[in-house]
Amino acid sequence: MNLTERLAAVRGASPSHAAPQPPVESTGPAQYTHPGLMLPPNPQGPGQPGGSLEADPSRPLTDGLAGLKQRASEALFERLGARLSDPNMAEEELNKLAAEELASIIQDEQAALSQEERRRLIKEVSDDVLGYGPLQRLLDDPTITEIMVNGTDPIYIERQGQISQTHFRFSNEATLRRVIDRIVSKVGRRIDESSPLVDARLPDGSRVNVIIPPLAVNGPTVTIRKFSHVPLTVQDLIDFGTLSTEMAELLHACVWARMNIIVSGGTGTGKTTLLNVLSSFIPPGDRIITIEDSVELQLQQEHVIRLESRPPNIEGKGEIAIRDLLRNSLRMRPDRIVVGEVRGGESLDMLQAMNTGHDGSISTVHANSPRDCIARLETLVMMAGMELPLRAIREQVSSAVDLIVQITRLRDGTRRVTHVTEVQGMEGDMVTLQDAFLFDYSAGVDANGRFLGRPVATGVRPRFVERFEELGIKISPSIFDVPTSRSPR
Repeated sequence: MNLTERLAAVRGASPSHAAPQPPVESTGPAQYTHPGLMLPPNPQGPGQPGGSLEADPSRPLTDGLAGLKQRASEALFERLGARLSDPNMAEEELNKLAAEELASIIQDEQAALSQEERRRLIKEVSDDVLGYGPLQRLLDDPTITEIMVNGTDPIYIERQGQISQTHFRFSNEATLRRVIDRIVSKVGRRIDESSPLVDARLPDGSRVNVIIPPLAVNGPTVTIRKFSHVPLTVQDLIDFGTLSTEMAELLHACVWARMNIIVSGGTGTGKTTLLNVLSSFIPPGDRIITIEDSVELQLQQEHVIRLESRPPNIEGKGEIAIRDLLRNSLRMRPDRIVVGEVRGGESLDMLQAMNTGHDGSISTVHANSPRDCIARLETLVMMAGMELPLRAIREQVSSAVDLIVQITRLRDGTRRVTHVTEVQGMEGDMVTLQDAFLFDYSAGVDANGRFLGRPVATGVRPRFVERFEELGIKISPSIFDVPTSRSPR
């Protein structure tokens, strides 16, 4: 029995849900359009936030109910005290105690509340004290992929690749700071003026970034990247149009052939999701070691060891970086090393591991194209502090990395794999690349502004296909055929 049901039992009320109310109209400024500029339709619509969240639960409380909620929340905090953070107290016991105390507080207020007002008050107070406040309703909505809290301003969300404003907000900064402390304390992190930014995760695996004053001038800022409770499969990505069937078959063969793969893309393009899908191709008998700043990967194999970096403590000591974990993983008899993201000197250690018998490694990097990915890896290797000549770095990259998979978030909000590119080696002082698949932008957009194109083969047969034949891996001969409506580039 959850907290709302316990409170209903204590008060003798029914926990039934209220009928949805019509959404609140948005009254934003008029959109500027240049008189001579032709723009595609806005896939987001005419500025309406849209979706299930803008129904009744998201509408602001009346002044009287908001004041009652504030008083009830503060009183419940005072009555529960240190028991809220007591690790020895079971969650069910805490919920039962909070239900009894909150029922008593509402009774003492002697407020004339309707059944719906009472139900909503109980839900919001319990979320504020035991949950994540207004974030809880957003976290419970499976259609939302990102939540952005900018101090006490209205909360923004991303849904289907588009950002919109909700009517949810934190009533004051103190409530927001309590929620932040609850999030970071559960994963052993801390945030204060001496350490004003932190990466953490929620119990469901969602990634959380928090930055507070004095670094965040407008107040505490929280960004939550949500992940699906049920990991997406390769068929899901094909259905979404992110991958083509031919591309998925090739990537599956590349993983089985123990090729080293880099997933490249910008922020929020879906690199982690694609990395999860690629890792699902790893044979079940392989020993996999994952290394991340904050655990996000959702590998489905049984033999998985998950390593997570650790920030320095309050004295500035005890930090364990990705690079330290990567070096240690080489002594743990890995068949596959999966690095959530390389963003520093650990890239040199990863390349060396790929070049010294640890084939089949997969990682992600921030870059806008396969060529930029190579340049980014060169820059990251230089951050390792080793005085290596540029040609030596490029030789390391070209011999270690076999394949670059570039994923992009297009302006219609969809995520598409735009390049599958083979790293062929060195030609003079340059790393040579060859595209096997490219996204076809020439198909244009539909009336709603969505891209009609899809990834198509370039007609070039990658050199690594010979490795498939040596290992007995068979792929469809037609994978690299160029569509009749498109000539090779």
